[in-house]
Amino acid sequence: MNRRPFLGLMASGFLAPWVAGEASAASGNRISKRIPSTGESIPAIGMGTWITFNIGNDPQALAQRLQVLQAFFAEGGGMIDSSPMYGSAEAVMGRLLPQLTGQTQGLFTATKVWTSDGGAGPSEIENSSRLWGLNQIDLLQVHNLLAWESHLETLFEMKDRGELRYVGITTSHGRRHRDMVRIMRDWPIDFVQATYNPVDRGVEREILPLAAEKGIAFIVNRPYQRGRLINFVQRHPLPEWAAEIDCPHWPAFLLKYVISHPAVTCAIPATSQVEHMRENMSAQYGEQPDSATRQRMADYVLAL
Repeated sequence: MNRRPFLGLMASGFLAPWVAGEASAASGNRISKRIPSTGESIPAIGMGTWITFNIGNDPQALAQRLQVLQAFFAEGGGMIDSSPMYGSAEAVMGRLLPQLTGQTQGLFTATKVWTSDGGAGPSEIENSSRLWGLNQIDLLQVHNLLAWESHLETLFEMKDRGELRYVGITTSHGRRHRDMVRIMRDWPIDFVQATYNPVDRGVEREILPLAAEKGIAFIVNRPYQRGRLINFVQRHPLPEWAAEIDCPHWPAFLLKYVISHPAVTCAIPATSQVEHMRENMSAQYGEQPDSATRQRMADYVLAL
């Protein structure tokens, strides 16, 4: 973000979520961000479940994912994002979460509706709730804008009945950004979810400023480019100046870049490893980069 848009956001009050996070960092506490439509705060680092929690009934894998979840909550995690598209991930969450008695404070559940048949949306949503073992899911999103008009009507009806807290849309494909912008302008959605990292910055042009303008929370998916980006940067040295923003490793560096954007609410990296989970969660603690440092971070990665 260059100086002019940054100052514009500051003047209009859209930096409020970042200001709250900065105060937390100064005191050594977890960074949290506000959901603009309600003012509710959630931790800035959540977790995704695509591939990593699609493990079926494998006892060894289930035991290991339970440890991943324990680390997530122990380090101050909140949002867990899934989808019917993710195989057994929702069922795995429904199986493991009850085993974490007393450990899931702050849990914010997010899943999606993913069917090309708008009329089939309610039954798919009901099945997701059953798999999760929940009476109410916090956030339901239209996955990759599939049959989005019908599904949004369903979701807003559910919200009106008190069966759902938040409504959102997602895309992991840059080619759907124009559709996303149109929905953001025309529908009173609470959340949008899209890809963002130092290499994939297309959302900076219109979607992130529009989210700030319209008061829509933004969830970052694919902050590591499905592992490709983290695997690439780890072949190179972390810059010495990363210590100034409390980044001891590349995961914290990449995640701090995205969550420090004023319009970003939460990032949802996915992992199946406990140590990687701890690395991810460390990004929501300590000093956070300002706008000049964010530009320096992006420039460094792009120059590798």
